[in-house]
Amino acid sequence: MLAGESVPSGRDRYRCLMSDITPPFGRLLTAMVTPFKSTGEIDFAAVEKMAHHLVDSGHDGIVVNGTTGEAPTTTDDEKDEIIKLVVRAVGDKATIISGAGNNETAHSVELAKRHAKAGAHALMVVTPYYNKPPQAGIEAHFKTIADATDLNILMYDIPARTGVAIETDTICRLAEHPKMVALKDAKGDLGATSWVIKRSGIPVYCGDDMNNLPLLSIGAVGFVSVCGHVIGRPLKEMLNAWFSGDRVRATEIHHSLLPIYTGTFRTQGAILTKASLNLLGLPGGHTRLPLVDATPEQIAQLKLDLVAGGITLPS
Repeated sequence: MLAGESVPSGRDRYRCLMSDITPPFGRLLTAMVTPFKSTGEIDFAAVEKMAHHLVDSGHDGIVVNGTTGEAPTTTDDEKDEIIKLVVRAVGDKATIISGAGNNETAHSVELAKRHAKAGAHALMVVTPYYNKPPQAGIEAHFKTIADATDLNILMYDIPARTGVAIETDTICRLAEHPKMVALKDAKGDLGATSWVIKRSGIPVYCGDDMNNLPLLSIGAVGFVSVCGHVIGRPLKEMLNAWFSGDRVRATEIHHSLLPIYTGTFRTQGAILTKASLNLLGLPGGHTRLPLVDATPEQIAQLKLDLVAGGITLPS
C-alpha cells in the first residue's frame, strides 16, 4: 500500500468533490512582506501602504507575520503592532491571518492569544521546525494551539523549511478539529496532497507559486502567494478563469507568469520580493538580518525576469 492510502472511515469516506469545497478565506491571499527601514526598524507607514496595495490588486486576504514577513526576526510586540495596523487599514475589506506558530508549543499558544487580542481574523500555524517532532507531537502541537483561542487555523505544511512533513493521516485527523479550516500546502508532493483533499475535504491553498495551477488541477481552492505582491491581478484572473471553466486561459496565464515565479525565488523569496516592489515604486523596504538586501547583480537579473513575465518597470 502506498503512503497515504490507508483505508478511510467516517469523514474519510472519499466524500469530497472539488466543487463542494468552500474557500474559507477567499481565493487569493498573499503572505505580506514586512518593510524595514535601512536602520532596522519596521516602517509602519510602508506596512499600511502594502496592505492597501494588496487589497487594491484583488486580494481576498493577507497573511502577516509569516516567513515572507520575516517573522523569525520580529519581536512579539512588533507582530502585535503589525496586526493592529493592517486590521485597522484593510480589515473591513480582507481577511487578516497572522502567523502564530513556531517550534515551541507554549510560545505558539502565547502568540495565538496575543494575535487574537490584537484583532487577527484567523491564525496560520506552521509545523514545528528544527526539533523535528514525531507525528504525534505535530498533531498535539496544532490541537493545543487551536484550543487556545476562538480563531480558525490555517495549517501550514512546508517540510523544506521545517525539516518534517505533516503526513496525510495526521492532516486528515487534524481536519476533524472544528478550528482547522484550511491547509496551506507547500509540500511539493501532488500525490500526497491529492490524497489529503480526497480523504478529508479540507480546503487547500497552494503555498508555492510555481505549483499554483497544478494544485488547482487536483482540487485546491486558491493561493497563499508570495508573487502576489507584484502580480495580484493576473493571479486573480487565473483563479477566475479556472473556476469559471476556462482551463485554456488559466494555463496561458500560468505560462506567462513562469519567469516571475522563477525570478522571485532565485534567492530567498522575501529578498527579491522586496527588490521587486522597490523597482515598481512600492514600499518593499529593506530586509533584517540574517536576510540581506538583493545585490546589484541579483537586481539586474530580476529586472529581466519581471519584464519577461509581463511587468512594465518604471523608466
